[in-house]
Amino acid sequence: MTEPWVLYAGIAVWAGLGGYLVFLAINQQRLARRIAQLEQLKLEDSED
Repeated sequence: MTEPWVLYAGIAVWAGLGGYLVFLAINQQRLARRIAQLEQLKLEDSED
């Protein structure tokens, strides 16, 4: 039978990977909103 620490290590790795992916997704959304803001400002400036 597999040692318990191997199971716990696997869970920790997958939890860490999942957390990192959530972190990346949140940052990607934040950057997308910021880019949209900057594009809107650029459009407003070009109208003047």
